Amino acid sequence: MEKTKTMSAKEQRHVLKRLVKYTIPHKKSILAAFFLLALTTLGDVLGPYLIKIFIDDHLTPRNFPYQPLVWLGAGYIGIQIANVVISYFQLMKFQEIALKIIQQMRVDVFSKVQNLGMRYFDRTPAGGIVSRVTNDTEAIKDMFVSVLVSFIQGSFLMIGIFSAMFILNVKLALFCLFILPVLFMIIRTYRKYSSIFYHDLRERLSQLNAKLSESLQGMAIVQVFRQEKRLRKEFDDINEEHYKAGMRNIKMDGLLLRPAIDLVYISALILVLSYFGISSFNNPIEIGVLYAFINYLDRFFEPVNNVMSRLSMFQQAIVASSRVFTLLDETEETPGQTGEVAGSITDAEIEFKNITFSYDGKKDVLKNISFTAKPGETVALVGHTGSGKSSIINLLMRFYEFNHGDILIDGHSIKEYPMEELRDKVGLVLQDPFLFYGTVEDNIKLHAANMTDEEVREAAEFVQAHTFIEKLPDGYEHKVVERGSTFSSGQRQLIAFARTIATNPKILVLDEATANIDTETEDAIQQALAKMRLGRTTIAIAHRLSTIQDADCILVLHQGEIVERGNHQELLSQKGLYHKMYLLQNGLVEGIEDAVSS
Repeated sequence: MEKTKTMSAKEQRHVLKRLVKYTIPHKKSILAAFFLLALTTLGDVLGPYLIKIFIDDHLTPRNFPYQPLVWLGAGYIGIQIANVVISYFQLMKFQEIALKIIQQMRVDVFSKVQNLGMRYFDRTPAGGIVSRVTNDTEAIKDMFVSVLVSFIQGSFLMIGIFSAMFILNVKLALFCLFILPVLFMIIRTYRKYSSIFYHDLRERLSQLNAKLSESLQGMAIVQVFRQEKRLRKEFDDINEEHYKAGMRNIKMDGLLLRPAIDLVYISALILVLSYFGISSFNNPIEIGVLYAFINYLDRFFEPVNNVMSRLSMFQQAIVASSRVFTLLDETEETPGQTGEVAGSITDAEIEFKNITFSYDGKKDVLKNISFTAKPGETVALVGHTGSGKSSIINLLMRFYEFNHGDILIDGHSIKEYPMEELRDKVGLVLQDPFLFYGTVEDNIKLHAANMTDEEVREAAEFVQAHTFIEKLPDGYEHKVVERGSTFSSGQRQLIAFARTIATNPKILVLDEATANIDTETEDAIQQALAKMRLGRTTIAIAHRLSTIQDADCILVLHQGEIVERGNHQELLSQKGLYHKMYLLQNGLVEGIEDAVSS
């Protein structure tokens, strides 16, 4: 079990201050809500005082003048009706403010996730991120909607009640002040231990989401390799830890919340009754004052109980807020522009200069990589798994920051280009294409406002996708479900091709882009690619050497280094690694035996 993080009181105050900053844009609405709250508090305080007047001035001396009693009764009823109406608008106002704050916070968190660098996603489970964006912000919403409103209402009411108690009897009100330090100690003790338990609980919930997300995304593999029992056991173990963390919270809540407050309330009630009982031996007591004190005491502990019952929600929200702010403070963002601003990409000449790169800062996956792709040329990357092909593309696409060497486009470092320029001029097609929920047209256009329907169809025709799209029940308006699971791998790849061609990029980056397409379709795609590469610089990863035989330059990578370079015929004549790969893929048995023996 991981060591549970403890939040100090200082850290909790810091988190709370950051949460309060989200209220600044709503100052006017908050002031209006506070004014309405002050009116309802005044009504709550005046009600018992009017009853005290009725008991001491009219009921006890049996003095029942008609007009004063009518005014007294009308005033009491009017106050109660006004309280109901004002409370409605006051609660609506607070709830509206709270929901707007959480709405903005969720936008901030989602925007942050969109701008995080790939390193962050490499080390953080997707389910854990989802938990922070959904469950943690939901806990914060509960705090704003329920907890803070209760805290504010309770604070106003307690101040009003103590003010009324001092007006009635200063000495007894001073005695009742002992309640405050006792309540403070209970709250302080609860906050100290609950932050530990709730952080553990949120962490377990995040692990549950991560395990669930992993299982759903890999369901086909889970079922094929009969991993259901293992994953169910792992999920059950995490769920058991979540249950234990929840039970620790429940035990602490059961001890320090309602029972402890009830004990303080009974002690205060005994003090008030004892005071009036002892006072009655010497002087007559006013029944109305006794009633008002007991009523105020009861009303004082009502918001205290509400606050204490929601204190657990408050602690959960503070812990959840800490997790959300940790994500918002994450420094591993997408590499951005540094240095002087370069112009636009025109010729699209690419040059790698002595690039050395490591994902973890320990093991280099690329070592002193240098090559040049002239405008309009195709450079192919080949090599065994783990040789560094995808890492070269990751750096060219600015998914990761590099510190050793440089990558130039048109003579300028890619670090000098705005990210918008790179994304507009570089088109990427991955081996496993991703389709969004929506329509086929949406997935090709990606909601580009300046792209016409005709341009979408031209792009689809260019990559041989138009034929199968037209056969779909709704054509280009055919619905695409999550990740395009109802399409074949080849169809998804063709849509991805059309999506890239529609943007008319200057540079093409292909990561084994024809791997999931049948041979007949591949032939058509190769013809389209030949046309598409005209006037464009292309960097292509290839596992099937037959797809890149016409490349201007082929780079053979091995363990992060370029070990061979040249065109297809030149590499075959070298009788090196490329030659062995070619023999293996073409099933030349004698050649394989000779290559292996050599």
